[in-house]
Amino acid sequence: MIRITNLHKSYPIGKDSLHVLKGINLHIKEGEFVSIMGSSGSGKSTLLNIVGLLDEHDEGEYFLNGQEIKNLNEKKGAILRNKFLGFVFQSFNLISYKTALENVSLPLYYKGVGRKERQKIALDYLDKVGLKDWAGHLPNELSGGQKQRVAIARALVTNPKVVLADEPTGALDSTTTDSVMDLLKDINNEGMTVFVITHEEEVADQTKRIVRLKDGVIISDTINKQRNPAKTV
Repeated sequence: MIRITNLHKSYPIGKDSLHVLKGINLHIKEGEFVSIMGSSGSGKSTLLNIVGLLDEHDEGEYFLNGQEIKNLNEKKGAILRNKFLGFVFQSFNLISYKTALENVSLPLYYKGVGRKERQKIALDYLDKVGLKDWAGHLPNELSGGQKQRVAIARALVTNPKVVLADEPTGALDSTTTDSVMDLLKDINNEGMTVFVITHEEEVADQTKRIVRLKDGVIISDTINKQRNPAKTV
């Protein structure tokens, strides 16, 4: 699903350059639930931007769903993003003057789906995240946890191959964090590949595989035994 080999990324700073990712090797199979853990400056956001086709790598290879990602223009990048990826952000990124239903249906509008059909699909996904009764509410009428659920429904509405969640619980309290992570677990249990960027141990501990980044290098890549219990015969 996601295959990254010897990936490097640098950013120019005046006459110098900052080497942010230093030879990353990462293979994520379909249906995995992976967290990328690291403190600020570890390179995790840069990695997410490259995986999410929001930035380009300098060296190495990146394959998404068997397709090599390189030399994409903006239009091609947007087409691939809409086809394969769903995004969930820390700040929710909901449009303030649109209802929950309108926010969720927006990606379908860009895909050319008719109004009646996209409203029906969007309502189904709001139901899936437990917010069908809040479909007509604006974001400022929703709690933080509800906003993130709307954002997750919006990420799922186009039936992507991968959900990319960037610090999805960063703006939430611990109880709401658990409910959002439970929702991501449910999505993963249905077969969706989920890729979470976080600096919080308690969030990473709820995923099935934990990849730790430090100074642009993967320092560990472990299966979370708590989430992958050994099968007893």
